[in-house]
Amino acid sequence: MSIISTKVKVVLAAAALTAASAGAFAQDRYDRYDRYDDGYEYARVVDVEPIVHRVRVSTPEQECWNETRYDDRSYGPSQQRAGGTLLGAAIGAVIGHQVGHGDGRRAATVAGAVIGGAIGRDQADKRAARNGYYNPPPREYQVQRCETRYRDDWEERTDGYRVTYVFHGRRQVTELPYRPGDRIRVRVDVTPAE
Repeated sequence: MSIISTKVKVVLAAAALTAASAGAFAQDRYDRYDRYDDGYEYARVVDVEPIVHRVRVSTPEQECWNETRYDDRSYGPSQQRAGGTLLGAAIGAVIGHQVGHGDGRRAATVAGAVIGGAIGRDQADKRAARNGYYNPPPREYQVQRCETRYRDDWEERTDGYRVTYVFHGRRQVTELPYRPGDRIRVRVDVTPAE
């Protein structure tokens, strides 16, 4: 082995040793800086328990169904029947008014209106039958009706986390709004003793 190769090996070993110690020193410095950053240190998390509560959630649901309705399709004869009844009642009232005196006249007027209305209606029905009018049966049809109802369900929601950590050998518990990792940052307050 030559002297030069031995020197190179020694130099390389020294450089490696220097680099390793510098890295260790830098890591130690980093850990020290990480731990004593403006009054904060890091504590090891040993347990995380979610804080859960139940919440009622209302979900709207539309419920629909069909209802049967009836359409009164009467036309023509109904109007004719009403017109005949009114005309007959008017004529009967005039004729009844001509008969009798005093209170008898009033009774005769009412009776004439009733009888005349019945005769007028009967005549209107006969005229409608002659002209081919008829009252069709009511038409049946479906109508969809809808109503919004609410279905209640229960859900579990996480409000935060109960975290147990160890700092300087002492076990502490706190609540956080998020799930922490392996460690949490804690504030260290050092005050002089009196």
